[in-house]
Amino acid sequence: METRNQTRIANFLLLGFAEEKDLQPLLFGLFLSMYLVTCTGNLLIILAIISDSHLHTPMYFFLSNLSLADFGFATTTIPKMLQGIQTQKKVISYAGCLTQIFFFFVFGCLDSFLLTAMAYDRFVAICHPLHYTVIMNLRLCILLVLGSWCLTVSMALIETVSILRVSFCTNMEIPHFYCDLPEVLKLACSDTLINNLFVYFVAIVSGIPPLIGILFSYFQIVSSIMRITSAGGKYKAFSTCGSHLSVVSLFYGTGIGVYLSSETTPSSRMSLVASVIYALVTPMLNPFIYSLRNRDMKGALWRLLGCTVTSQ
Repeated sequence: METRNQTRIANFLLLGFAEEKDLQPLLFGLFLSMYLVTCTGNLLIILAIISDSHLHTPMYFFLSNLSLADFGFATTTIPKMLQGIQTQKKVISYAGCLTQIFFFFVFGCLDSFLLTAMAYDRFVAICHPLHYTVIMNLRLCILLVLGSWCLTVSMALIETVSILRVSFCTNMEIPHFYCDLPEVLKLACSDTLINNLFVYFVAIVSGIPPLIGILFSYFQIVSSIMRITSAGGKYKAFSTCGSHLSVVSLFYGTGIGVYLSSETTPSSRMSLVASVIYALVTPMLNPFIYSLRNRDMKGALWRLLGCTVTSQ
């Protein structure tokens, strides 16, 4: 019992990019720039949607929550990584590690459910346009977002609380720049069967049903679009889904890449690069994808920036 209490207040070492000593200044500048772009882009998206009444629609309501999730997802891991690169202090406390695991799962799973809600929104808009305002009412949109938050927080709590029963060995080195739960469980001295079952359960619940929902929605969307006779009508219908499809491909593509790289080449540089893409590049690119491909979003951002400059 005494040993278990001691392991609960132990520190972990986030090795991350410790081997690239000569590249530390370059990595710090690169990741700091990307993080600032991520925060600025996602916060601008949220402010533009809130301030522009033309964007008070279900699609942009989901997009504002997606931007909030992306902002939180990047903020969960990147500041600690930047601190480690700058100060060369790789230590993270036990409580800090649990906190990072909790929010990493919350925002990561939330992204998945919100993308599913956005796919359903596009499905209703294209396949049932006459009933869109009735089906996608404010109450349903709030319930979808609130349900996504409740489900992700519940699953993250299950993951995090289950770690409290685990005892850890003396080797506390994590070959990542954040507390990756599978890597943390590899350091355990006690049985982790239940914890691993929870990991698989959360991965299945947050990954497979949303992906099936997205694929089903777009199967119906494509079938509906193909019945449109005019080429202009087909292009307009496809263009409304282009941004969302790009984000879905980026999110699930990098997520699968992280999983495959960690399984095939654990603790390798490839796994680190895949994790950086998943944790930083994806949240950074999402605002650009939606703003550059969406005329209404670009207009709202210009109006927001114009009002800010005028007020100064």
